[in-house]
Parts: sequence; structure tokens; C-alpha cells
Amino acid sequence: MVYIKELSKFEGQTVTLKGWVSNKRTGKGLVFIILRDGTGLCQCVVSQENVNETVFNNADKLTQESSVAITGKIVKDERQTGGYELQVTELEIYQVAEEYPVSNKAHGIEFLMDHRHLWLRSRRQWAIMKIRNQIIFSIHKFFQERDFVQMDAPIFTGNACEGTSNLFESEFYDTPAYLSQSGQLYGEAMAMAMGKIHSALHSARKNRKRVVTFRNSG
Repeated sequence: MVYIKELSKFEGQTVTLKGWVSNKRTGKGLVFIILRDGTGLCQCVVSQENVNETVFNNADKLTQESSVAITGKIVKDERQTGGYELQVTELEIYQVAEEYPVSNKAHGIEFLMDHRHLWLRSRRQWAIMKIRNQIIFSIHKFFQERDFVQMDAPIFTGNACEGTSNLFESEFYDTPAYLSQSGQLYGEAMAMAMGKIHSALHSARKNRKRVVTFRNSG
């Protein structure tokens, strides 16, 4: 099996891709499948002239988010996303998805938020998550290269921290809980132990006078 992001290494070769149908369209004797595997998107072309009847019929009945394994030859095509497409020779269906609610048409924001776990599969949300991942990685890389130690403060607390008066209430296993605002409190203790520390919220270091200074890490 090959991941879509690796297609440039296999130009002209026959490979198998596994993933989900992001979109599908049909033409005379052709089925165009946009396959998503988490690393990228690839157009897979099923030609009635090049496959047997079973393969073509299986391709034709696929729906959005159906899971499949598709085998074919990798061909360079600058017009396609990623610069390559798959000319299909074999297709195996794992599952045909039914009544998938988030289609490629426009939806209202309330509908999309109610289906957030499925909305994440769309191109825009997928791209946002990839960018977010790169930003987080870059932040961690920045601090790790400068000998900062990562620390994590508690997320929830049972009461106010550091004298704050504004609490954001939530529920933790049927028990009231509040979003903690104690990053600096824990950061001070960790900085005195480790010297230089960082977390998702703060970075800190102990200077020669043992005074803890903080700066926002983004």
C-alpha cells in the first residue's frame, strides 16, 4: 500500500491506495473518484475500456465517504491536485457509506457545527488541521531546540486559581468543574525546578535573580 503524499516516488508504477471517497462524478464510460487517505487527495480514473464489468459497476455505485482499496498505474498530470492521478485496474469496496449528511454543497454553520466530527473530513477543515499541526510542531521545535522543557498544567479545577473571579463552568462526569487558569502558578514551580519551561500557554525561565519571567508562546 502507498500513501497519496508519496505518489511522486511511484510514477509509472502500479500501486494500491486505501482511503475514502471524497467526491465522485461520472461520464460516458468513465467514473472519476477523488480519494482521500489523510495525507492528500488523488483523482482515480475508472475507464470502462480498461476494467472488467464488476470493477466498473462497483466504482459507479460508490458514495461519498465509502471506504475502498484502489489499484492502478500512477500517471503524472499537472492539472490534478498533487500533480498525479491513478488509472484504475482493480477496485475493492470495504463499505458503501449510506446517508452521509455533509455533502459537497453549501451548509449552514449551525448544521456543520452539529456535525463537527464529520465536517473535519472536508477539504477546508482538513487543510486547517494540517496548518494547525505545523504551527504547533514549529512552536515545540522552537522551544526544544533552545532546551526548554515542556510542562502541562491541569485543564480543570474545582475552584478559582490565583485569586481570579471569572470562572468558566463545565461538567466532568456529572460534577461541576471549571476551566483552570493556573498555567502561571504551575509554570513558576516548574521553572524553579527546570530552569526553562514551556507549555501550550506559557514559556518561562528562571534568571540569575531567581525571578520567573513569562512570555506568550503563541
